[in-house]
Amino acid sequence: MAEIKAPVFPESVADGTIVEWHVNEGDQVNRDDVLAEIETDKVVLEVVAPDDGVMTKIVKQVDDTVLSDEVIGEFEAGATGNTESGDADTTVDPKSVAAPVEEKQQSGGGKPEQAAAPEAEHKDQSPAVRKAAKESGVDPTAVQGSGRDGRVTKADMSSPTLKVDSSVKSDSGRPVAESVGERTEKRVPMTRLRKRVAERLLSATQETAMLTTFNEVNMKPLMDMRSKYKDQFEKRHGTRLGFMSLFVKAATEALKRFPAVNASIDGDDIVYHGYYDIGVAVSSERGLVVPVLRDTDQMSMADVESGIRDFAGKARDGKLSLEEMTGGTFTITNGGVFGSLMSTPILNPPQTAILGMHAINERPMAVNGEVVILPMMYLALSYDHRMIDGKDAVQFLVTIKELVEDPTLLLLDL
Repeated sequence: MAEIKAPVFPESVADGTIVEWHVNEGDQVNRDDVLAEIETDKVVLEVVAPDDGVMTKIVKQVDDTVLSDEVIGEFEAGATGNTESGDADTTVDPKSVAAPVEEKQQSGGGKPEQAAAPEAEHKDQSPAVRKAAKESGVDPTAVQGSGRDGRVTKADMSSPTLKVDSSVKSDSGRPVAESVGERTEKRVPMTRLRKRVAERLLSATQETAMLTTFNEVNMKPLMDMRSKYKDQFEKRHGTRLGFMSLFVKAATEALKRFPAVNASIDGDDIVYHGYYDIGVAVSSERGLVVPVLRDTDQMSMADVESGIRDFAGKARDGKLSLEEMTGGTFTITNGGVFGSLMSTPILNPPQTAILGMHAINERPMAVNGEVVILPMMYLALSYDHRMIDGKDAVQFLVTIKELVEDPTLLLLDL
């Protein structure tokens, strides 16, 4: 008999919550099948079968809090057991039998038993859809998907036109959804990630002297370069040429010139980092996550583009690891992809600065005494005034502006 344990959490993660068991007691599983998922305040971790065998006992149930390396179940290698529900895509916790859901579930809450649909219908569903299905009581197979190839998305699950079972109740006994005539309210438990994001954002606004400086950048040179070389770039490197890679490289060069922006505050000490790890904010169905590109001064633009593309895919599938989201000396967030014209990004402690990119809009600009229509982007740099003086912050942002408007400066190291 072998013990199934929770993963070893890093120091920054105190505990986790079991959000789903994929097997029942007595189920036969294959080596590396996913047995359970544990949600921390950063990522969802998978617990896999160490060998072929049978899950003999489930020690920790859905919604139970577990510590690092804590025993959550027992497993017997080589034994045989039930084969009907031992597939990794079947949800099984006796305390919370999930509604038919797709792929991996990230929900922290259970729900009353509900008939499961055929397993094949749920293999493409995302963790967020599985979570929404548990919380709302809505069978995703009955929802018209708006995603690629008709896949159901989180937005589809939260549509007000969906008919939510008002009898579904949370662990506290309160209704998850309450029908008031034709108006529906839905009450769901906040995920660990959302709680952690809320705590960090509140802490950043209360415990730092945050200030934001703005500038604008002419994107025409960068857009012309991209238009001219994007096909060759993709053919040679196997990845598309975007704008983010140049901003990452420009930010790296600016960080070299202004070390205070790449530093952090630790108590009464200032920690100057001799490396450049830039976090790139990525929107996922679970919330905003910030995976980190390591040693960006040693990365090519193709490496940056490939890294960001991989992060986006992992964020979408809930596959980002703790290591990929730990650390970082500076962060870049791009609200422009959602149409944001201007914003004041909030610091990502213990970092002391964050760069915000925004939408590219054509605007009339004065150039050499003439009015010219140019594609312009507003840039915002939020910084901790305890660490960074206004002069350095402004010059840092101007440096990024100059490098983006004339990319040859990066090539010539000027």
